[in-house]
Amino acid sequence: MMILVWVFWPIVSFSLFTSPVLSAVVSPVQNDENSGDQSRLFSSLGALAIGIGAEDESTLETTNANTWFPTKPQKKIVTSVTAYTLSIPKLGIRDAAVIIGGDDLQKSLIHYGGTGLPGEYGTAVVFGHSVLPQFFSGTNYKSIFSTLPSMKIGDDIYVTYDGVRYRYKVFDMIVTKPTDLSPLEQRFDDSYITLVTCVPPGTLWERLNVKARLVKPENS
Repeated sequence: MMILVWVFWPIVSFSLFTSPVLSAVVSPVQNDENSGDQSRLFSSLGALAIGIGAEDESTLETTNANTWFPTKPQKKIVTSVTAYTLSIPKLGIRDAAVIIGGDDLQKSLIHYGGTGLPGEYGTAVVFGHSVLPQFFSGTNYKSIFSTLPSMKIGDDIYVTYDGVRYRYKVFDMIVTKPTDLSPLEQRFDDSYITLVTCVPPGTLWERLNVKARLVKPENS
């Protein structure tokens, strides 16, 4: 019984407490989707309890970045820089590899091809895989974004791109549906980064978007 609680609690907690708060930014009006989400929560917990291939489904559908937004595929762009690193001190993530236009989330974070580049005007969109937060590891790319929901407004994200270190500060966090393409939207009034992963932890139901803005050097 204790094992079931240990496994299910992060999913239940996120679905009942965290997701409604973050989703309110997008959908402030109560609608029938909420009851549908609750039904899906309990049916999925039942499936997990009897071991119906949850891990296999997750691996097949979420470790390939090209399946995340099939209606808006990545753009293959030619750039002199093909990879960079990302650090989130609060989460214990240090110099994680980010591959531009990559697809295998088991080997790195993925910068979605065609989105803005770090330090430039636009929005860099970075995907990372997640599992239950109990299995988080800052060096294992299958679990690297498992604790992303614990981020708060004002937290720092560091990116080292082409030899330059950039500091971004979180200003917004929202939850969107898998069919919602808004996480890929570009803003060109400044340099932004959006980190995207699946939530609730260990499921494929929704996408958490952590949005951050470049912090300008004080002497600029």
